[in-house]
Amino acid sequence: MVVSPTHADTAGDLPPSLADGARRIVETPDLDEKIRVAHATARAWFRRGLSLRRRMGATPMPDQPGRPDEPVLLPPREMPRRAVGGTAGRVALLHSLAHIELNAVDLTWDMVGRFAHWPLPRSFFDDWVRVGLEEAKHFSLLRKRLADLGSFYGALPAHHGLWEAAESTGNDLTARLAVIPLVLEARGLDISPNMIVKARKTGDAETADILEIIYRDEKRHVAFGAKWFRFLCDRERSDPEARFQALVRRHFKGGL
Repeated sequence: MVVSPTHADTAGDLPPSLADGARRIVETPDLDEKIRVAHATARAWFRRGLSLRRRMGATPMPDQPGRPDEPVLLPPREMPRRAVGGTAGRVALLHSLAHIELNAVDLTWDMVGRFAHWPLPRSFFDDWVRVGLEEAKHFSLLRKRLADLGSFYGALPAHHGLWEAAESTGNDLTARLAVIPLVLEARGLDISPNMIVKARKTGDAETADILEIIYRDEKRHVAFGAKWFRFLCDRERSDPEARFQALVRRHFKGGL
């Protein structure tokens, strides 16, 4: 696993365990720090420089992720209609996608930290640390593209509904896998090709290139979700299809 060398870390700044690193990533409201710690934690994990579990009595995972003062977070039903067309429409789309990717950073690292005590192969954490690192990359790419267009993440309101999936599945890893990679991320795969085509048709090659990177990575994320969902179903001696349908009905509130 190759980890970007652009995010420096020092031995004294490393978390004592993967679970502690995940907690730091999720709880910090500083977006630059969130991305920096994601890179530092992933690098240390893949170098075999971190233990898995936090020490007894350490601070548990937060109930809510840390967020900066902006964007203003609204209930989904109160979100204003998004601009369509031109630079304003492009900015609105990129801002929405950046918000989704920021939530994906926190959702992935929350899963790593929250379920670090479960009896799972190390390869489970290898896969999801990679996902967490790639979600951080996606957010950084979209954030930079917003800046290129004269805007920034936080310039527009965003909705707070995405974290409901984490709250609903906080005690059930099988449910978390069913809802996050196999519903939310899979939905992204459904719409990404059309967004890429539209971006290229409007001459926005830079955005199209970013969307293609995200699309490529997200296919792997969904595959990881399917692999580990099946692993847990096999261990529970449950039918994956029936279990998936039951868990989605119970934990997912949006339309399918």
